[in-house]
Amino acid sequence: MPIPIREEKRPWYRERLVWMLIALPGSAVIAGIVTIWLAVTTSDGLVADDYYKQGLAINQTMARDELARRLGLEAEIDIRLGQVRVLLSGRDEPPEALVMTLIHPTRAGQDQIIHLRKQRDGYAGDFADPIAGRWSIRLEDEALRWRMNGSAYLPASEAFRIGAG
Repeated sequence: MPIPIREEKRPWYRERLVWMLIALPGSAVIAGIVTIWLAVTTSDGLVADDYYKQGLAINQTMARDELARRLGLEAEIDIRLGQVRVLLSGRDEPPEALVMTLIHPTRAGQDQIIHLRKQRDGYAGDFADPIAGRWSIRLEDEALRWRMNGSAYLPASEAFRIGAG
């Protein structure tokens, strides 16, 4: 006569399969909470609050770019160790000061406005070192008559040029 094998009944919380089934929806809930927290606490920074006004002003912006092109403006920019130097050339009388804006493509909080003062050998100004990567550069006179745009990978190992054309 065979001897019956006695099975030990374990409580449900000691079964691995039960915990695997609980872990799948549990991890989805935790991931959802983390996603909501990230969405609430971080700024996207990509959408301008006054996008409609910016859209209406596009013709004025294009006129500034065109004036820089007609004046034949070019700038050689050297950015190193918290200092920027600009050599401006063109057919117009050089202004007393320039405004350079470093624009990060995805992080508006990293953008910097640098006021450059005229010196013997061009223009110079100080700024906080930007994070490494590709940056858009806007260079304009203080009176906002003309404007030049360019881009560069910063920190740059050598000077680079931007032009109006």
